[in-house]
Amino acid sequence: MFIKRCVMMVTGILFIGICVGAYRLSAFGVDAFTCMNLGISGFLHMTFGTWQLIMNAAILAVVFFTVRHCIGAGTIVNMICVGYMADFICWLFQGVLQVEMTLPLRMIALFIGSVFAGLGVAFYMVADMGIAPYDSVALMIEKAAKGKIPFQYARVCSDITAVIVGIVFCLLSGGNLWMVIGLGTVCNALFNGPLIQFFRLHVALPIMGRRENH
Repeated sequence: MFIKRCVMMVTGILFIGICVGAYRLSAFGVDAFTCMNLGISGFLHMTFGTWQLIMNAAILAVVFFTVRHCIGAGTIVNMICVGYMADFICWLFQGVLQVEMTLPLRMIALFIGSVFAGLGVAFYMVADMGIAPYDSVALMIEKAAKGKIPFQYARVCSDITAVIVGIVFCLLSGGNLWMVIGLGTVCNALFNGPLIQFFRLHVALPIMGRRENH
């Protein structure tokens, strides 16, 4: 069972890397968390990587005192590996294969990014070996609401909030708004929560031979 959980965790993080890479290739906007961090880092005149690390650390501190069970090996692997995997995918398609991202290919990349976003988070959540700090925010909302706000709706709330914060700080800094928000951002904010819940119930849990606890 431990090996199966490890495989699920690594597969989930691989899917997230594919998701981020696909979103970047689509050029239709970034995911909600990246949108927020790009907006704030631009406002603070700080590099994106440095600010994202600070934000992850801040959220991780809150996670430690609220949903500590979300912290594990997967948390660290996610924080370190997702960005590099996304960079590798972009390098492979743009630098090595030199694929021309036509509109149909961009739409396909957007679809892949949206699906793999939900699938990846569902996989490493069910593996229960730790998840990324931001992915724990919806669980904190669900816990604070004592279950009255289901996970999928809590995730939509956190994603929409992140996008709004990103837009506000981007406008305040005078940055290019279309660099941080687009069709992909809207799709991610509105549909990622329900997709995570769907894949968790109908794909990840059955693979692990488990059922949702009520």
